[in-house]
Amino acid sequence: MADWWQCLMLLGFAIAVFLAWVVLYLARGGFWLADQRLTAAEIAQWPAVTAVVPARNEAAGIAACVRGILGQDYPGELRLIVIDDQSADGTADLAQSAAAELDAASRLTVLRGKDLPAGWAGKVWAMSQGVEAAGAVPYLWFTDGDIVHAPLVLRALVAKAVTEKRVLVSLMVRLSCQTLWERWLIPPFLFFFQKLYPFPWVNDPRRKLAGAAGGCMLVAGAALTASGGLQAMRGALIDDCTLAAQLKAQGPIWLGLADHSASLRRYTRLQEIWGMVTRSAYVQLDFRPSRLLIATLSMLFLYLLPWVLLLVGLAYDQAWVWGLSLASLLLSWRMFWPTLRDYRLSPLWVLTLQPAAWLYTLMTLDSARRHYGGRGGAWKGRVYPAERGR
Repeated sequence: MADWWQCLMLLGFAIAVFLAWVVLYLARGGFWLADQRLTAAEIAQWPAVTAVVPARNEAAGIAACVRGILGQDYPGELRLIVIDDQSADGTADLAQSAAAELDAASRLTVLRGKDLPAGWAGKVWAMSQGVEAAGAVPYLWFTDGDIVHAPLVLRALVAKAVTEKRVLVSLMVRLSCQTLWERWLIPPFLFFFQKLYPFPWVNDPRRKLAGAAGGCMLVAGAALTASGGLQAMRGALIDDCTLAAQLKAQGPIWLGLADHSASLRRYTRLQEIWGMVTRSAYVQLDFRPSRLLIATLSMLFLYLLPWVLLLVGLAYDQAWVWGLSLASLLLSWRMFWPTLRDYRLSPLWVLTLQPAAWLYTLMTLDSARRHYGGRGGAWKGRVYPAERGR
């Protein structure tokens, strides 16, 4: 009798996992298709845009970033403000030299960042100083100091915003995917982000879900002001999605994948990706142990249990158990494939999805551990208490 109940329990788990993946496949906005892309368009009048780049110790990429922005093939007025957030590596000088190379120094303003006030997150404070210096402009283009944009990117962003009356148009830029750790962990990172924030749902004005990618955000200036400005989200450690939620109350937003904007930041060691994730993973869960428990169990259910059931089913010759478990794995790999294809990786890399999920689960748990140890919000030499991230 015990064996019969054990077999029934294993079968029940196998059915539940398979149905969970079917639901993700059919009823999660088709997030896994990775098909939300900007398309070229022309408009009658091109509004003025001010690009704002918060930069703290970005010597490695700021010159290429500045050249990419000031080299945009944009018919309207385009200015750039770089906020040198008290860098110690010559970021400001490199930005000015890059603008001079393009004979565009008159369109660049470099601000020395002021001391961080109480209650503000560092990046949001730097962005706020840029917004203040820009004044009343139709559009603000927030981007990071380690990102390079091809010449036609801004045209596509503005055309999307104007023709569809979007108050926010954001792109998840292409991340570096060259080293072993990047190939193993970056595509799953993108897959999980799209699963958490299905881009088609974000882009649907009828849905409340909001998301953005901080490396490239075109924002309507009037909507930002009407929403309360950056002051309203001054403590946000996840600035992009917080801003997206704030702006979606003002009008429709759009989030897609970039084809011609790329991050220069490289991750050669696991510790670098680990630090990037642990900085904000527990913030994403709003510092709630209950959410941490649910997230952990969900990841183990979706990404560990299929392998366990597959092996147990094979060991005990339970065809339905191992068959359904294999079907779950195959379906997950089918969903992961478009992201791998976008990064021109071999189909064999689908096998890394589950091990990557286990690692990201450990990173999330470590994020909580660091939080309770007083180091949860550490980034670029600053450590933020929990209340700033809420």
